[in-house]
Amino acid sequence: MSRPSLVEAVLFDRDGTLVHDVPYNGDPERVRPVDGAREALALLREHGIATGVVTNQSGVARGLLTDADVRAVNDRVDELLGPFDVWAVCPHGPDDGCHCRKPRPGMILRAAGRLGADPADCVVIGDIGADLEAARRAGAHGVLVPNEATRPEETAAAEHLAPDLLTAVRALLHGPPQGRVLVDERPIERAYDTGGPADPADAAVWRAPASGTGRRPR
Repeated sequence: MSRPSLVEAVLFDRDGTLVHDVPYNGDPERVRPVDGAREALALLREHGIATGVVTNQSGVARGLLTDADVRAVNDRVDELLGPFDVWAVCPHGPDDGCHCRKPRPGMILRAAGRLGADPADCVVIGDIGADLEAARRAGAHGVLVPNEATRPEETAAAEHLAPDLLTAVRALLHGPPQGRVLVDERPIERAYDTGGPADPADAAVWRAPASGTGRRPR
């Protein structure tokens, strides 16, 4: 039975959001989770919120990766951070005209459908504007977690943003994102202590990371 006003699923971008971005990576040994990823995913599972991955992998269309390469890296991500409830992968290039490549909404809609969730009850977390635009077009919520690849205009345009993955997830445990900047009340070592009032001295101070415009197309 659906839980009104609560998040049913959180769908993550892969590269730059769950794991450090290695351009067109086909080597599972190069997969490294970002700080706080394990804790964030554990919190979601502890609260009964489904998790999924929605990832553009245009390296396949560009001839830089094979489908087997992508599966091997995804398997490694699942080994380190899973199990995820759903995966959606777009192997197409920007000019292929597919409906799945973010910022188009196809992967979000497909993942929500496989989970039996209304897109309006899903949240997409990513590091670039295409992630949030795909969420918007699908009717889902979007949260930006900026990094050095995030363009300043993407940060400025984001309806919701958080300084890191764990902060983003903690803000979703009891409902959809509220407010533009999501702020964590407590540091990582207290992430599982969800009861009682927060100590104002623990409030996170957020500054946008230095952003560049020379990122590779995904």
